[in-house]
Amino acid sequence: MSGKRSKPDEDAATVPAAGTEDERRPGLRAVGPAASRLAGPIVARHGGGILARLKSEWPAIVGAETAAATWPQTMGRDGVLKLRANPAVALELQHRAPLLIERLNLYLGRAAISRIALVQGPLPLAPAPPQATPPPLGESEAAAIESRVAEIPDPELRAALARLGKSVASRALPRS
Repeated sequence: MSGKRSKPDEDAATVPAAGTEDERRPGLRAVGPAASRLAGPIVARHGGGILARLKSEWPAIVGAETAAATWPQTMGRDGVLKLRANPAVALELQHRAPLLIERLNLYLGRAAISRIALVQGPLPLAPAPPQATPPPLGESEAAAIESRVAEIPDPELRAALARLGKSVASRALPRS
C-alpha cells in the first residue's frame, strides 16, 4: 500500500451516479461533442474562425480592387495575417498595410490582426461564373427531335437521346 489514503467523501464525489452522462456504457453515442473537443484546439491554433470569416467576406471587407489582388492565406496566433498577393501590387499593399489592418480589425470587432505579411505569388482560382441557361426550344424544333428518335425501340435510350438533342439544339440557338 502507498500509505496515503483518500477521504471517503472524495471517493464518493468522483464516482458518477447511475444513469448520468459520465457513466460509460456500450452503444452508439453522438460524435459532435467529442469532435468539438478535439478540433477546437486545432482550429484555434490555425486562426480559428477569424480566417474563415475573412475569406467568406473578403471582397466586402477590403474592396473589390484589393480583393482581386490578394487572398488571406493563414492567420497566426500572434496576430500575423499572411496575405497571398499579386506581385504587381505588393509594394502598394505594403504601404497601405496600416489602413488594411485597421479595416480588418474594424470588421472583426477587435484588434485581432497586428501585422500583415505579404506572400507574393499567384492567387487561388476564382470559381467560374454560372453559365447562362439556354433559351427554350420552339415547338417545331422539339417535335423534329422527337420524330428523329421515335424509331428507337428502347424507351429509356429514346428519352435520353431526346434530352441530349434538345440540349444541343438549345445551345446552338443564337442568343439575343
